Amino acid sequence: MADSGLPTGWEVRHSNSKNLPYYFNPQTQESRWEPPSGTDTEMLKGYMAANHSASNIKPNGSSASKDGKIRCAHLLIKHRDSRRPSSWRENTITRPKEEAMSILLGHEARIRAGATSLGDLAVSESDDSSARKRGDLGFFGRGTMQKSFEDAAFALQPGELSHVVDTDSGLHLIERLE
Repeated sequence: MADSGLPTGWEVRHSNSKNLPYYFNPQTQESRWEPPSGTDTEMLKGYMAANHSASNIKPNGSSASKDGKIRCAHLLIKHRDSRRPSSWRENTITRPKEEAMSILLGHEARIRAGATSLGDLAVSESDDSSARKRGDLGFFGRGTMQKSFEDAAFALQPGELSHVVDTDSGLHLIERLE
């Protein structure tokens, strides 16, 4: 898959149990959720958006009780001081927090102007693996997420978009889906 941006020998496969794409090397039998070293992240972003976005995978059909739970999508921009400064897009994230804030504020402005949606941007721009599902985190209750994320998410009404939310993971925009 030369057009995927992955190193020779690697391919993208789909996990039926998690309903997510992952990276696999058939020669070494190695599988991983994060891209292997040597990946061209810009090529991978385009490939994943075209071939593994939420429009190409099944919606989250969780049968879990939704009592007291909400469903949100988010767009995460990590920075060098994030809890784990790496992602499927970049092996090592070196941008300062100020740059991450500038990027996220630009995304927020485009979403609020109606130029794009959080889900469409998340597919190629979010540093979270939920990008593969248009940022959809599924249903969650209180006590599941980091406190600042949870507080912001539960304060939203369905269809509402948060402003920037700062957590140990990085900076988020959150959209309440249900």
